[in-house]
Amino acid sequence: MVDRWGLFYAYTDMRKGIDGLATLIQDSFELDPYGDSIFLFSGWSKDRYKCLYFDGDGFAMLYKRLDGGKLQWPKDENEVRKLSQQEVRWLLEGLSIQQPKAIQKSQKGVF
Repeated sequence: MVDRWGLFYAYTDMRKGIDGLATLIQDSFELDPYGDSIFLFSGWSKDRYKCLYFDGDGFAMLYKRLDGGKLQWPKDENEVRKLSQQEVRWLLEGLSIQQPKAIQKSQKGVF
């Protein structure tokens, strides 16, 4: 089970394959591509994305081109952000990852 989701804000050259994306993760963002994370990449057109994941014995890469619509990809090119599964779902459904009307998870309190 994946416990972390990664989102790259930077626009990515979508011609990159598994080795190129893993190198980008490792060298540019100083993250571990072998960790238990799914890394998301989008190009300039925001109508396609790639997911990269290491499952223990090799890398898996998903490539999707949207036929109708574009991703609401964040515009900040200098950050890597961890997303919850819900935020990833919103992003891949074409919604913004910051839903102002969504009920936010509450913090544990002291009673």
